[in-house]
Amino acid sequence: MNQTTLKAEPGKQEIFIFREFEAPRDLVFRTLTDPVLLAQWMNPFNMTSEIHRYDAINGGAYHYTQTDPKGGKHVYSGAFHEVTAPERIIRTFEYLNLPERGHVHLDTFRLEALPGNRTRLTVHSVYPSVSDRDTATRPGMNTRSLKTTLAGSCPLPTAPGAPTSTSSFPKHDETGQRLTGR
Repeated sequence: MNQTTLKAEPGKQEIFIFREFEAPRDLVFRTLTDPVLLAQWMNPFNMTSEIHRYDAINGGAYHYTQTDPKGGKHVYSGAFHEVTAPERIIRTFEYLNLPERGHVHLDTFRLEALPGNRTRLTVHSVYPSVSDRDTATRPGMNTRSLKTTLAGSCPLPTAPGAPTSTSSFPKHDETGQRLTGR
């Protein structure tokens, strides 16, 4: 079984997460960029995910809510700075439940094709401070969730005809307001 490796050096503002998948790079990339597929696997700790917006394009944005088993809501948002299929995604990420806004970090996802139709995923996250990075890597925080989901708690879809359309998701204007009647 492939292991997820987390590298977080003391005193640094960054973490690296490494994971190999028994799946082709195009499919792994699609599970990271297609909101229908994302909602199927991005449910750590028995949470459910509601994706309000997920425009995985250069200059796009995302906003989603995860609900824990006790009904608690965890809200996230960010912007896509670069989406280059199937090799790289650069995005910002912010957990909106914190008492103070602005704890945004930058994620770079790199996908490398390996022999045997396998993929290596490297995630590099840079935080605004060492304190923010340390908070994110505490047990039970979002890094643990990422490790759980990347570790295969939900298998990658491999069935032919797996959903890839985002047309059922509402469209938004440049200010983030939902467009109606379109």
